[in-house]
Formats: sequence, structure tokens, C-alpha cells
Amino acid sequence: MTTSPYPLPETPEDHDLRSSGAVRRALDFYLKEDMSTTAPDDALFAIKPGISQEEALVHASDLLRSAAATAYESASSHQGNHRDLAFSVVYLIDMAKAMVERSLQAPAARANG
Repeated sequence: MTTSPYPLPETPEDHDLRSSGAVRRALDFYLKEDMSTTAPDDALFAIKPGISQEEALVHASDLLRSAAATAYESASSHQGNHRDLAFSVVYLIDMAKAMVERSLQAPAARANG
């Protein structure tokens, strides 16, 4: 992996990420048990009850493909650090998609073996 010859933008020293509302909400969501459980009718996105693991992985693979296409288009329209960052997102999405697709192949390999 090569590094960009362009310096990354510096964050202002007086800006503390811990004071960011988005960071606090994310930490609360993932670290506080009572806050991470939402009532079913409060959910913005719901997974169909009874969905199989394979169906969920196929859908996740489709979502990752869409995310990769979006990130790739974004990278194509930028230059410098923004382009490098967008392509790094494409790379991360491609790795996650490969892992999902590998997990879809595992049940087929067991069935044939």
C-alpha cells in the first residue's frame, strides 16, 4: 500500500471529538445496553422476522456491492486526499464483501463434502 504525497488535513486543536454529539450518541448506542435496545416500532430499519442466515448474508452482500459502487463513483470525482480516502473505503467494502461471500460458500462446501 502506498501513502499519498498529499498531507492529510489537520483537525483544529481546539476541537475535541469527545464533545461531538454524534460521537456521544454512537458511544451511548454501542456501550450502554439499555440505550442500544429499541422498541420494534421505533426502528428505522427492521429485519424481516425469520430471515435465514443465508438470506441475510446475500442481502448484506448486495448492500456492500451498492456501497462499493457509490464509494467508487465518489473517488472518481475527487482528487488528492479525498480520492485516496474514498478508494480506501472501496477497498474496505470489498474486503467485507469478500468475507460475506466466503461465509455464503461455507454451507455449500459442507453440503458437498
